[in-house]
Order: sequence, then structure tokens, then C-alpha cells
Amino acid sequence: MLDMSWGEIMTIGAVALIVIGPKDLPKALRTVGQMTSKLRRMASEFQGQFNEAMREAELDEVKKQLQSVNEAVPSLNTSFNPIQTIRDELKTSIEAPVATAEKAPEPESSPEPAQVEVQVPSDASVQAAVEGRAPAPADPLVDLPLPQSVDPATEIAESLRREAEYEAQQAALAQQFAEKPDAKVG
Repeated sequence: MLDMSWGEIMTIGAVALIVIGPKDLPKALRTVGQMTSKLRRMASEFQGQFNEAMREAELDEVKKQLQSVNEAVPSLNTSFNPIQTIRDELKTSIEAPVATAEKAPEPESSPEPAQVEVQVPSDASVQAAVEGRAPAPADPLVDLPLPQSVDPATEIAESLRREAEYEAQQAALAQQFAEKPDAKVG
């Protein structure tokens, strides 16, 4: 209770019996009990209201944090698209060599002497010259077609589709084996 021992409670009870009297003591104890219950009820209501106010304050804080996160997320979603980023990087890496090959640097009019391109003979042509034969004509530069660019998202989708088909076939086979009755061995 309130840090009172049984001896102290007995002393209070004896004093109350003498002061109040035996006739009015039950009525006084009932009144003390009702006042105690009212005090407890009021304390619990106060505590409940206090806890509710704290929860509302915390909820308001959490709502503000959630709202700030929700406001920040749409800006991130528009700028973050890994598949588009990869696709753009692949396009630039494929198109960059093509663009540099197509746009050969044009000679500028300057007082510098023109540079002559010297071909280094291959090992086969040197060997032919040593043996006294005519060297084979050099292979002309051939423009090879660029490989077709494949969309990684399409490849992934195709791979997932094939995997799903394989799993469906495996499930169908497992179901067929489950439905077949086991043959009894002799």
C-alpha cells in the first residue's frame, strides 16, 4: 500500500474505532473506500488522457515524417530507372565508334606538310618477298555490319517466360506421376 506495516494499520483502525465509534465505523469505511475508488478512477482517466495525448503527438510526428518521405519519393522514382540507364549507356557505347568512324577528321588548311599513311607489311608479304614470290594483295578494309542491339529487358522477359514454361512442364510431369497408380511388383 503506502509503505505501512500491519501494525500501523491496526493502530489506525483502533484509533478510528475509538474516534468514530462502532456504530458509524462501517459507514465511514464505505465512504473512504468510495473516495479511494474515485481517486483511482480519476488518476487512471488522467493517465489515459496523458497517454492518448502522447500517442497523438507521436502520430502527428510520424505523419509528418511519412509525408516528407512520400514527397521525396516521387522525385527519386522519376530519376531512377536502371534499365533505361543501361539502355542509354549501351546505345552511346555502340553509336560512339560508328559516329567517329563516319566523321573522319577533315584536313585543315595549315602550312604543315601532308602526312602520308604508311602501310606496314605483314609477315606473309615479307616471307613472300624473301622467297622471291609476289606478295599477296593486302586485304581491303571491309566495313562489317554492327551487331543488332538487343534490349536487356526483352532478354530478361524471354528468360523468365522460358523458366515459367519449364516449371509448368515439371509440375505437369509431377502431377502425371502422382496420378498414376503404382504398379504392384509380383
